[in-house]
Amino acid sequence: MLSRPKPGESEMDLLRFQSQFLAAGAAPAVQLVKKGNRGGSDANSDRPPLQDHRDVVMLDNLPDLPPALVHSPPKRARSSPGHPLPEDEDPEEKLRRHDQHITAVLTKIIERDTSSVTVNLPMPSGVAFPAVFHRSQDTQGKSATSGKRSIFAQEIAARRIAEARVPSVGEVVPNLGPPEGAVTCETPTPRDQGCQLPGSSHSFQGPNLVTGKGLRDQEAEQEAQTIHEENIARLQAMAPEEILQEQQRLLAQLDPSLVAFLRSHSRTQEQTGEKASEEQKPGGPSANVTKEKPLMSAFASEPRKGDKLEPEAPALALPVTPQKEWLHMDTVELEKLHWTQDLPPLRRQQTQERMQARFSLQGELLAPDVDLPTHLGLHHHGEEAERAGYSLQELFHLTRSQVSQQRALALHVLAQVISRELLDSTFSWYHGALTFPLMPSQEDKEDEDEDEECPAEKAKRKSPEEESRPPPDLARHDVIKGLLATSLLPRLRYLLEVTYPGPAVVLDILAVLIRLARHSLESATRVLECPRLIETIVREFLPTSWSPVGAGPTPSLYKVPCATAMKLLRVLASAGRNIAARLLSSFDLRSRLCRFIAEAPQELALPPEEAETLSTEALRLWAVAASYGQGGDLYRELYPVLMRALQVVPQELSTHPPQPLSMQRIAALLTLLTQLTLAAGSTPAEAISDSAEASLSATPSLVTWTQVSGLQPLVEPCLRQTLKLLSRPEMWRAVGPVPVACLLFLGAYYQAWSQQPSSCPEDWLQDMERLSEELLLPLLSQPTLGGLWDSLRHCSPLCNPLSCAPAPEAPPSLVSLGCSGGCPSLSLAGSASPFPFLTALLSLLNTLTQIHKGLCGQLAAILAAPGLQNYFLQCVAPGAAPHLTPFSAWALRHEYHLQYLALALAQKAAALQLLPAPHAALHHGMALALLSRLLPGSEHLAHELLLSCVFRLELLPERTSGGPEAADFSDQLSLGSSKVPWCGQGSLLAQACQDLPSIRSCYLTHCLPARASLLASQALHRGELQRVPTLLLPVPTEPLLPTDWPFLPLIHLYHRASDTPSGLSPMDTVGTAMRVLQWVLVLESWRPQALWAVPPAARLARLMCVFLVDSELFRESPVQHLVAALLAQLCQPQILPNLNLDCPLPGLTSFPDLYANFLDHFEAVSFGDHLFGALVLLPLQRRFSVTLRLALFGEHVGALRALSLPLTQLPVSLECYTVPPEDNLALLQLYFRTLATGALRPHWCPVLYAVAVAHVNSFIFSQDPQSSDEVKAARRSMLQKTWLLADEGLRQHLLHYKLPNSTLPEGFELYSQLPPLREHYLQRLTSTVLQNGVSET
Repeated sequence: MLSRPKPGESEMDLLRFQSQFLAAGAAPAVQLVKKGNRGGSDANSDRPPLQDHRDVVMLDNLPDLPPALVHSPPKRARSSPGHPLPEDEDPEEKLRRHDQHITAVLTKIIERDTSSVTVNLPMPSGVAFPAVFHRSQDTQGKSATSGKRSIFAQEIAARRIAEARVPSVGEVVPNLGPPEGAVTCETPTPRDQGCQLPGSSHSFQGPNLVTGKGLRDQEAEQEAQTIHEENIARLQAMAPEEILQEQQRLLAQLDPSLVAFLRSHSRTQEQTGEKASEEQKPGGPSANVTKEKPLMSAFASEPRKGDKLEPEAPALALPVTPQKEWLHMDTVELEKLHWTQDLPPLRRQQTQERMQARFSLQGELLAPDVDLPTHLGLHHHGEEAERAGYSLQELFHLTRSQVSQQRALALHVLAQVISRELLDSTFSWYHGALTFPLMPSQEDKEDEDEDEECPAEKAKRKSPEEESRPPPDLARHDVIKGLLATSLLPRLRYLLEVTYPGPAVVLDILAVLIRLARHSLESATRVLECPRLIETIVREFLPTSWSPVGAGPTPSLYKVPCATAMKLLRVLASAGRNIAARLLSSFDLRSRLCRFIAEAPQELALPPEEAETLSTEALRLWAVAASYGQGGDLYRELYPVLMRALQVVPQELSTHPPQPLSMQRIAALLTLLTQLTLAAGSTPAEAISDSAEASLSATPSLVTWTQVSGLQPLVEPCLRQTLKLLSRPEMWRAVGPVPVACLLFLGAYYQAWSQQPSSCPEDWLQDMERLSEELLLPLLSQPTLGGLWDSLRHCSPLCNPLSCAPAPEAPPSLVSLGCSGGCPSLSLAGSASPFPFLTALLSLLNTLTQIHKGLCGQLAAILAAPGLQNYFLQCVAPGAAPHLTPFSAWALRHEYHLQYLALALAQKAAALQLLPAPHAALHHGMALALLSRLLPGSEHLAHELLLSCVFRLELLPERTSGGPEAADFSDQLSLGSSKVPWCGQGSLLAQACQDLPSIRSCYLTHCLPARASLLASQALHRGELQRVPTLLLPVPTEPLLPTDWPFLPLIHLYHRASDTPSGLSPMDTVGTAMRVLQWVLVLESWRPQALWAVPPAARLARLMCVFLVDSELFRESPVQHLVAALLAQLCQPQILPNLNLDCPLPGLTSFPDLYANFLDHFEAVSFGDHLFGALVLLPLQRRFSVTLRLALFGEHVGALRALSLPLTQLPVSLECYTVPPEDNLALLQLYFRTLATGALRPHWCPVLYAVAVAHVNSFIFSQDPQSSDEVKAARRSMLQKTWLLADEGLRQHLLHYKLPNSTLPEGFELYSQLPPLREHYLQRLTSTVLQNGVSET
């Protein structure tokens, strides 16, 4: 027996086993059976069978090359058992016969035969390069088949025609084949002419689409004609209805663009046929194609995408008929030639909508209805083509053009527009460029690589906001940030450094940089860090030596000192102490300050006005540096210069009339001396003591007290000389800045003198008395000073909110003070404003009274001025506050500073019992109003008010004038409060006055501003120069404290309790809640105007927080009494109508949500507390939202059993709950359900029981004919169920209810007998019930 192959045996072993097996003749273990083909015939019947009928692998006779691949026989589908296929029928033919889809025509594709296509080699040429084609050459010799081909393709086609020796275009070409893709027009045969459908006007004169091109020459025409005849025969066999049906089906399946293509070919064929028939007529034109009649390709008649195919569309009337011989006009696209028509008629504005402003090329504003000729070049093809001129958006679009002439023209027009003061001279124009920001294009950026810093530094300076938002979006929010996000600063530096523009352009660039630097510390830093920008400005416009410049226009500002450049450095230094230090150390400003200050303005080789302004700006820059404690070393060098300038001040003040520029320079000099004096008054130890904590420490000042101690004898005569002009308004306005600067200097001088440890107190006390007797007291007695106090109200932005309204053209995204065009004289920033002088006077008086207490009685007489009292009364009265804008915030800071200084002086007088009671109450009310209005940057003032004025017992004269007793008497007379027996407001107010120190500590803890902001504000207001971080004030969006700041500790307590699941310390919660409630009670009783800004609904919500803080807090007896007193205040007749729970409340997202939380807490921890229940019942009045009542009766029915507040203790009248009748059907059904099920009973909840009975009774007996069917059915059902109630008492109450009466035990009166109408209605309904049964609801 043969063995099986084993692993490891080779192929030779397998062949040897095979030969042994064949030689043995043994039977195989496996029988190989071959199946026949699907048709049932033997596919191998014609082949000789192999020997022994076995498969034998023969390796000897294998050919060397693989066999050629041949197509396999076509596969045929296997027939199903029930439906055998006929022997002679092919499944493919059957499928083709039954296929009705449009894709059936694509099932058989015959490839194009290219065997007969001739390949022509290029003709040899004797020239190296082909001749260049010129557009000026005659185009009449073009091939007729050019169509839409390019010039290159037309030349190649012409060359191929020449190579094939095709007859010229002028000869007869009867056998010229159509171009590829064109429609072949064959001459119709008689057979084709007879092919016409019955009932149709269409005749078929040969195939229109199928040309047969691509097949063999002998088969093309025959195959195309066969297809055409089959189509004709099939169409003739169909009825007209079937043809229309198939046509609709084909149109639905085909692509619309393909349908349009086929129709256009058909139309072209018809036109060509008509033309050929006309030419064949006798006398017609010759059929030969000549040069005078060039052939037109079918491409010229093919419709383009977007062409209208409707033949009824009117032809476009063009002023010039396009000729096809023109370049690129072989195909006329009419929709692109609309611009050649006449302009549309000028539309007249019929509405009040604003129109775009349009400008001429000279920057003139054009009227919207002006009709100008078109040759002026002011018409274009954009929006509003009929209007002449260019809008700002279009001009800014042109500034980004790649054509330099267009960019120059657009910038020229914009410059003309700005120069005509049609827009703001700096940045208001940028608001119109938000859509097309003036940004460098990508091509421009590539050309300026050498002027740009490395990308790493640029990315390092970008904030996350700028990286995430594009410049147009930034500009919509803030124009300055949008400008800084572009390459504006390097471009401005390029203009100054390379192009050397004229004086006007230089001044405009410096004005732009000043505006950028004033925006914020970040923008000032960007200006400072722009490479070579500040170096260029300092080098070119602040040189230390220059050629003399005379009066008149200057041809160039380069190498000439410019006051605007010095102003830019001063504005940059104001942004921060670090920037000021960098300017002084890195740009050699010390030498330039010495150069421009050492010489008098008259000695500078500059025009007089420019010299005065330059000297003023240099002094201001030094004063800014000195306000940080810097630049003290210059004082020793320039001391003689300053003394000489100070000595000639009286002489300059005596000139008539005073020169405004000279007055500004004198004021700048005095301001510089004030800052140097403050720097001398701060010792090194004092400067470093607190600054390390705020990271604001700096080098101690180099100015000592001995260096400034001799300035006061020189400044005081200047003040005396200017005060003599107080009675002369014109002169006083001219010298206005000088007396203000003198008063501020004297205040700083006495403050620094009193801080010197080496000085004798007796010296400066005596000098203060001398100044008070000789100068201040006579000043306070002058009548003209009273006139200044009287004008406070007229110039106050707080009393005149409209004076701070932004201009209509001021964009909100551009921070501006709006003072570029000057301010009205009777305004805070106007020339007749009393605020600067009075603020400086109050500052000096506060400094003197703080150092010398004995002067307080004499100097406090200024507070009795009638003008000041009237001003305070108007500020305390409720009114519309000015809208916070940059200008209003700037103006209000000055006004609030004056108010604070007056209140600080009043507080000192009150501490000495020198202030009358009416004035004390007024000043306390003013302090409360000021505290709620202070803006960010005034944190020191808010802190001082909390420390001194707000909680000052001397400013509460009601404590000693019978205020508590009057409160008790008011409780007895008040109808609302007499129902609350636990409310004794007199004793509560007296206790609150005793606890004022604890109340102050509580509010200082919770209302204190951030420490960093507080330290910076303190340093600025106290003159602690070493700790001043910046002179820029933040742009405020809201006041420092919210309007409901008296409730702020309670709100903090509520949030802490919500964030602490374990609960708060009982002592902490009780103490804080008591202090807040005591202070709010004081304000509600004696200072109600302080809470006018807080709606009564917001006060109620804050009171509810007391119960939500803790489950035990409301049980404390002091808290109970205080909450009851405040609840009685809210329920007073003059306050209760203003209680509106449906309007949005500050600090509260939704009152219904708060009330639902309040109900949950009441149901869990109240245990029937009457005060808690009174707060639950108060929002359930009928005039409030039904959502609150549905929340109680629908979701918190269990709380009804705990609402056991007696009717006699209800803080409001019962009629507030019962009138008007309830009209909400769902709530009425809940009322009836709780009554019928016993969930609402009179001894559990007497108030709501009376309310539910009243509303159900009113509903079941109402006879409103306008009620819906649903309401009528519910009313009838409820009355039927009421009549069938088993509870006789409830049934009696519901049927016999008459009027609410809180004095009765039930809370309402009952009818002894029903009125006849109700009795009759009830009898009619009950008879129906007895007959039909109770209806279901």
